[in-house]
Amino acid sequence: MNGKRGVCYDSVFSESSSKGRALENTASPSRWLAYARLMRLDKPIGILLLLWPTLWALWIAAEGHPKPWLVMVFVAGVVLMRSAGCVINDYADRNIDRHVKRTAQRPLTAGVISEKEALWLFALLVSLAFLLVLSLNTLTILLSFVGAFLAASYPFTKRFTRLPQAYLGAAFGWAVPMVFAAQNGSIDPRAWWLFLAVLVWALIYDTMYAMVDRDDDLKIGVKSTAILFGRYDRLIIGLLQLLFFGILYHVGQLFMLGRYYYMALGFAAGLMLYHQWLIRNRERDACFRAFLHNHWVGVVIFLGILAHYHLP
Repeated sequence: MNGKRGVCYDSVFSESSSKGRALENTASPSRWLAYARLMRLDKPIGILLLLWPTLWALWIAAEGHPKPWLVMVFVAGVVLMRSAGCVINDYADRNIDRHVKRTAQRPLTAGVISEKEALWLFALLVSLAFLLVLSLNTLTILLSFVGAFLAASYPFTKRFTRLPQAYLGAAFGWAVPMVFAAQNGSIDPRAWWLFLAVLVWALIYDTMYAMVDRDDDLKIGVKSTAILFGRYDRLIIGLLQLLFFGILYHVGQLFMLGRYYYMALGFAAGLMLYHQWLIRNRERDACFRAFLHNHWVGVVIFLGILAHYHLP
């Protein structure tokens, strides 16, 4: 998600700071709950937004019949890598989040979890994900290094680029070539169109997310597409939505997907019209609802792909 937003083996909280002690008694009833909050397991929207395009790619690459082990590996990998991304995201923004009302009580910036603990947790999650990848072929293993680099470096991009949301899209979209490599032993050139669709989709929904904190970001100097687009944000999001469906239409042509898929695209387009209505006044809560609702776009498109391969 937007940079501000996106293992210790002790079960007893270290009382190294009075701030941490106070927060332990309020925001963090246990160490494990604090770790879960740091991984954002209490807010699974990021998992879902990464999961759906991964499943799109799995079903398309396997023509409707993905290997069960691959499904398990990639679903588990989505959970682990999104969780790792949240941890390193909060580590990168530990001195920023405290200045944003919505993120000020996150475990790391609030002092409930130490920086060292966060780095250990990140390393553990990435290691577990890599162990899963080791069960796959060599090409997929090599691609996983690129994916890990994108996930680890994304939180720092808003320091030097006004397009961190595009970088997030590349990180989320990297699951596509990995899926094709794991399923077929090579990357079908057509898969890069699906990768591009995922990148554009992330640019859409994460710009909506960035609109929520635009005022805070301007004050503290964090860059985002919401700031870059300025008063043209809704127009540019609308153009990106058209581009997204144009690419997905082309994907359907390339992979010879049928009527169910195109019906799903039509329904998903209706959902995105609703998102435009939600953000019409640029109100924070409404922009956040639009961001969350993008999950249903992923669901609908996956159902269309599923129906193409499994219904007459």
